[in-house]
Amino acid sequence: MNDLQRTHPKLTPRQQQILELIQTAIRRTGAPPTRAEIASELGFKSANAAEEHLQALARKGVIELVSGTSRGIRLRSEDLQSINASRGRQLTLPLPSLSQLVLPLIGRVAAGSPILAQEHVDQTYHLERHLFQRTPDYLLKVRGMSMRDVGILDGDLLAVQSSKDAKNGQIVVARLGDDVTVKRFVRHPDRIELRAENPDFKTIVVEPGEPFEIEGLAVGLIRNSFQL
Repeated sequence: MNDLQRTHPKLTPRQQQILELIQTAIRRTGAPPTRAEIASELGFKSANAAEEHLQALARKGVIELVSGTSRGIRLRSEDLQSINASRGRQLTLPLPSLSQLVLPLIGRVAAGSPILAQEHVDQTYHLERHLFQRTPDYLLKVRGMSMRDVGILDGDLLAVQSSKDAKNGQIVVARLGDDVTVKRFVRHPDRIELRAENPDFKTIVVEPGEPFEIEGLAVGLIRNSFQL
């Protein structure tokens, strides 16, 4: 039994199973699972059943629940340290393979310049291809909490597939004049709306003729361990 699989005191077998599921999700993707994902993985009839077990784990001091986000689950420090040790430095694979993606991490984007311009690349990440249902072209560092309610938080690394088109409801990286933003895309006959997933932020309305361009589609999320 490794550090991630050790048994915690006073946990029922089901609670231990859920804890290990959370640990595995964080180790593989950098983010905890949603209630719905836990319910689906363990065969619960609803996300409410997963929530009840999470509340029990929180009462026992094994995890901390953070309100306002679907992935608001934090591990206690010793469990997180074990995960960090098992993952190694960042999210780099130990050996190159056909399943490996090499993705540039884009920091701040200079006004009017291509998003993948070399001067915007902060560093490069080596990630397993199977982490993503659709292959990303780059990672974008998220700034702000406008997409909080879908689990996209300030400092997260959003995996983005380059695209100039999007369907209604998709989360996109969009350029508005000199600014680049992450929002939910909604097209109307007479306008485009870029909707936040946080009631503290207003919807951005793009009228015909205003500078606007889709840069890519969100296809995954990486959360550095120190942010959990």
